[in-house]
Amino acid sequence: MSLDVGSALLGASAVHLGFQVTVSAVVYPALAETPSDLWPAAHAAHSRRITWVVGPLYVLVAAACVWALLTGPTPWQWVALVGNALAALTTAFVAAPLHGRLGGGPDPDLVLRLRRADAVRTVGAAVAAVSSLVALS
Repeated sequence: MSLDVGSALLGASAVHLGFQVTVSAVVYPALAETPSDLWPAAHAAHSRRITWVVGPLYVLVAAACVWALLTGPTPWQWVALVGNALAALTTAFVAAPLHGRLGGGPDPDLVLRLRRADAVRTVGAAVAAVSSLVALS
């Protein structure tokens, strides 16, 4: 049994969506409830741990997206590529810098912006997963 590009894109996008939903529903709410005096240590621990998940996950998603690009994506796969790009670019240009600024202590405005960026990432991941599933039908 060999893996085809459509299945790879769906698999990577589905794993990405599962990760994003977990961050949105579990990780960020718990972090937001962290008392101010415990915030720096909790945020540093979060940043250390999440890197070990985010790094390999984004490599997997990027590999599936590059494979789709190299093989000529279908229209629905293009939608999946855009969804994954939205999530990745929001991570790189919004969420990661906000995490950098939040390292020293909680700021309600920055936490709100981070939660909004996370919602954008989750929408991007959902668009990617659903459209890559539709592309296989």
